Amino acid sequence: MHMIPKAIICFIPIIISACNFSSTRPNSVDPAPTADKSHQLNSIGISSSVPVTNTHQIDVSDELTEQVAITKDHDNLWLLIKDELQFNRNINQSSVQDKVAWFARNQDYLDRVSDRADPYLFHIISKLKERNMPLDLALLPIVESAYHPFAYSPSRASGIWQFIPATGKRFGMKQNWWYDGRRDIIAATDGALDYLQNLHKRFHGNWFHALAAYNAGEGNVEKAIRRNQKAGKKTDFWSLQLPRETRSYVPSLLAIAEVLKNNAQYNISFKTIPNTPHFEAIDIGSQIDLATVASLSGLSIDEVYTLNPGFSRWATDPRGPHRILIPVEKAGEFKQNLMALPAADRIAWQQHKIRDGESLSQIATRYQTSVSALKEINRLKDSRIRAGRSLLIPTAKEASKYYSLSADARKFNGLKKTGDGKRYIYAVKRGDNLWDIGRQYGISVTQLTQWNGISSKSLLRPGQKLTVWVKQDNTGKQGSLIKTVAKKDADNAYTVKQGDSLWLIAKKFDIRVKDLLKWNNLKKGKHLQPGQSLIVQSNIAGA
Repeated sequence: MHMIPKAIICFIPIIISACNFSSTRPNSVDPAPTADKSHQLNSIGISSSVPVTNTHQIDVSDELTEQVAITKDHDNLWLLIKDELQFNRNINQSSVQDKVAWFARNQDYLDRVSDRADPYLFHIISKLKERNMPLDLALLPIVESAYHPFAYSPSRASGIWQFIPATGKRFGMKQNWWYDGRRDIIAATDGALDYLQNLHKRFHGNWFHALAAYNAGEGNVEKAIRRNQKAGKKTDFWSLQLPRETRSYVPSLLAIAEVLKNNAQYNISFKTIPNTPHFEAIDIGSQIDLATVASLSGLSIDEVYTLNPGFSRWATDPRGPHRILIPVEKAGEFKQNLMALPAADRIAWQQHKIRDGESLSQIATRYQTSVSALKEINRLKDSRIRAGRSLLIPTAKEASKYYSLSADARKFNGLKKTGDGKRYIYAVKRGDNLWDIGRQYGISVTQLTQWNGISSKSLLRPGQKLTVWVKQDNTGKQGSLIKTVAKKDADNAYTVKQGDSLWLIAKKFDIRVKDLLKWNNLKKGKHLQPGQSLIVQSNIAGA
């Protein structure tokens, strides 16, 4: 879910993946005929339209289209969504038309997004149907993250639903050194749907207002509604004064739905995603090395991380969740092999003799674990340790490079270090775009264009080299600090000028001082420095 404006959406309407409804593209299918339900007990069926609460005289006529109460079965999840779309797509709006045109030109991107969505889409649709929510919302992760499980925005939004840390915690997503629930497919989907339902109720059944609030924050949307009411203006989504990124956000979702609904008209196809469960959630009861999971299941380590992107390190969190997602066809083998594995073999252990001057933090860093884990394992009440004594250390069974999608590995994946060691070079691959590259490394399109002297609309060529500066984290990993851009980022940043104050900046952007303090981790009374960069449209309700 999301709560911080993602400036990047303004540059590139985000995309869908591919399933072929009517084209001659390979590996795609025509609409499946109505099937006998008896052989699809594990498939998702179609239900009737979702009732919408219409109170306080809120006009929802521009949101929902009339539904036909027909029950069908489909072998392809994209076709299932296509038949149950409910939102009025407002194709007459120019902002929707512009994004439709973009999607219609980018079949390769849609194909790639479909490949990413494949493991997760059945679960998301199942949860939407359990709650009787519109299936249009299954397209929302396309707008948020292009269904990239490791997507990370400059505003620190993470996962396919793009939660910022604070909102993730608000909706029950645990976050620590070992694990980030914002990337956990089950935890984040539950949180996102909880949040969307809360917003739907808060805005009296108006889905467009709820979606805008998911992106920009409840307060910003309510303020825009009150402003229009006071001026005697309409309060529908299209009439509100909202942040630029939010004005682009809802049209992006509607455009994706339009291309899906009328794919043949736009000469676009969507790859088939089977209407069957992709994974089984298995409670393993305790911490386990992900290399062991790969070995027991017959999966590659990349496949393990892709289904379990919430795990940031080489093992699961010692304190849980102890849930592992395994493909349905591999689940039986995994459970059988796990039962036969001695508990002591789930994690490798070694003794470390404490030396003079060593701290618990230094030891944790050396062994790629956390201070809290060492304290728990060794039953330490605090972080004080004594030279000459020994600690029991959980250690990875494989070399660090084996864990190819761990948090540390992802930071530099695909980057080549330059000779001076101060920056990294990314080699463009076929189908890449600036938005995708930025999300991979947690940087904005604006930064990429400025570092490389190109336009946000530039077409990238396979093999083209891009300069990328990667932020240094507090563990001292390689990389270099991103230099502050000395100009206003029109989407979510502002560079402090001589004479500026928090009050003046808040007034300039029609936001609250307390929000500026929160978004920028500042203390009240803190003096600003000319050249300092501030987030001014972080919108805590959506990232």
